[in-house]
Amino acid sequence: MADQRQVKMSPGDRISSDAERVREALIQAALEGYEQAAVSGLCEEGRWEAAISAMRRLALGAPTANPPER
Repeated sequence: MADQRQVKMSPGDRISSDAERVREALIQAALEGYEQAAVSGLCEEGRWEAAISAMRRLALGAPTANPPER
């Protein structure tokens, strides 16, 4: 049986965890935007613009319980 003890998080840990989720979501959005732009035939500069645009469009509401998969 797995150890079921709960680890208490300090407010700083929670902020760090939330920040990490935001970072991961931004990275994922950028990678997807860049990839879609490449498939569409955009040049390198266009791909970067698409990646940045994808990050700007990302909804940054309350962090989700599950971080994005890589």
